[in-house]
Amino acid sequence: MTDVLNPPGSADAKTSVPLKPLGKVLAVTSGKGGVGKTFVSANLAAALAKRGLRVLVLDADLGLANLDVVLNLYPKTTLHDVFTGKAKLEDAIIRAPGGFSVLLAGSGMVEYSRLTPEVRDDFLRIMNGLVPHYDIVILDTGAGISDVVLFAVSLASEVIVVATPEPTSLTDAYATIKVLVGQQKRQTIRMVINQTARQGDGRAITVQLQQVLDRFVTTDPARPVKLVHMIDIPADPAVRQAIMRRQLLMVATPGCPAAMAVSQLAAKIEDTVIPRR
Repeated sequence: MTDVLNPPGSADAKTSVPLKPLGKVLAVTSGKGGVGKTFVSANLAAALAKRGLRVLVLDADLGLANLDVVLNLYPKTTLHDVFTGKAKLEDAIIRAPGGFSVLLAGSGMVEYSRLTPEVRDDFLRIMNGLVPHYDIVILDTGAGISDVVLFAVSLASEVIVVATPEPTSLTDAYATIKVLVGQQKRQTIRMVINQTARQGDGRAITVQLQQVLDRFVTTDPARPVKLVHMIDIPADPAVRQAIMRRQLLMVATPGCPAAMAVSQLAAKIEDTVIPRR
């Protein structure tokens, strides 16, 4: 936590300078919007909570948050209120369906469209207060490679990139991975391929992305970049039904194929990402 209290050059550093990541923080991000990133964050949190872990999801899409919509929550207090000193951090944390905690952000807030020193410092302060109280904090970031998104990802010790098999999604996923490798010196990036048509599609896609990375992204030979395929989440009509009803899939239809894939993802996360207690 010393690194959080005193991040390298916190006051003057350029936003592109990577920070030393915190422990127990998992960023769920994507190159393209609409690929199911928030769906994965929320349902993964529910699956981890079901395994007995203390989980908090922070909506790190500060200006265009929608985690509240997915969870059918109507918060009276958001991260913006904490940033501006109108509310205490503990008052902004609420319980979500699925048995985990959430810290929601606002929507349509242009002041969070870029990373200012104030937003950067407030974000670090919030994370410093949150991390010690949970087994894992999931950052549901915005899509793309804005400075706000990259800063949120820089706070995480582990990163999941969510993509679908569509060419535009894969192109944007590659671009995001390239930036994370170049700016943050990430060596391991975990992949979740959503809406797959066949079992094994996601692994094949991950292998293809790895081959492109190996060919076009120059890295230190002593520090190779590795994409880790975590899970395929199959295309499943139950997902759309749950989203339209603003329900968690893990609560509404826990036995459907997509929910079972998320459960398997949670088991892998617990085994490989979360420090042993």
